[in-house]
Amino acid sequence: MRVVGNFFKARETGILLALVLVVVVATVKNPSFLFSPDGFRDLLLTPSILLLLAVGQAIVIITRNVDLSVGSILGLTAYLTGRLFIDVPGIPIPLVFLASIAFGAALGLINGALVAFAKVPALVITLGTLYAYRGINVLWTGSDRINSSDMPKDFLALGTSSFLYIPLLTIIALIVLVIAGWFLYTQRAGRELYAIGSDPAAANLYGLKVTQRVLVAFIVSGALAGLAGVLYAARYGTVNSQAGVNLELQAVGAAVIGGVAIFGGSGTVWGAAVGAFLLVTINRALPIIGVQDFWQRAVVGVLIIGAIVLDRVLALRQARKLMEMRDDS
Repeated sequence: MRVVGNFFKARETGILLALVLVVVVATVKNPSFLFSPDGFRDLLLTPSILLLLAVGQAIVIITRNVDLSVGSILGLTAYLTGRLFIDVPGIPIPLVFLASIAFGAALGLINGALVAFAKVPALVITLGTLYAYRGINVLWTGSDRINSSDMPKDFLALGTSSFLYIPLLTIIALIVLVIAGWFLYTQRAGRELYAIGSDPAAANLYGLKVTQRVLVAFIVSGALAGLAGVLYAARYGTVNSQAGVNLELQAVGAAVIGGVAIFGGSGTVWGAAVGAFLLVTINRALPIIGVQDFWQRAVVGVLIIGAIVLDRVLALRQARKLMEMRDDS
């Protein structure tokens, strides 16, 4: 009973119920939204890439930072993926995955080093690298683009194939989600990320490896953006200099909507994942319901603002309870 009670009290449960409501309303309006092979497949497949970015973003935000460069990292690694297939004929697909993930991790390391060692706010640093990485991408890509004919059919099959009716991209994203959730909740290093986000100064005084943990958080975010870049190439088959544009804002929005406190120290990757599904599903469902494009964007904005306000209210309420307990004792 306690488990059931905790489930219904969790922030993630409310987001999950909102997701179910959106799917139900859209399905009532148009049954093919869910009850068709393509509808069910797209419901699972389309949010997968954003889910990976949201998980990495959640880990960074938990440390009281933010990574605005993930969309640009995705674009760079997606183009790198295509170039590897073109420039190194016959290269093994697993090696392409490893190379792109490592490249993304290296870009994340640059972000983390500037934040952790230079002590510059992450918002400023990653806003700068967002444009820097995008500029490198545009310079490297130029007017060129990667086409599906440039990549192996076995690789492109990753973006379309399913296992037990579940898209392979979704399975990959869920595996990453489970590993990230396990790390945050069972490993000491994962728990320390929450302590750092709750009070960085206190964490430093307590002897936690604040610089190292923040650095790792950005590396993980970059690596997941690199993985998302590979899957983006497999999913869409075409990559140009605009790949991943604005995805960083959606990743932040998904994490915040999913209950990851923008002020750090609380939230889960599970909530960020549900937030990613909710954002993408809303964008697909609102046109079916008959909502105009402007109001679609407004709904997402309201969700983000509402999540931030709710986090602040809950934080103040928790602080008030602690004060009352201290006074009673």
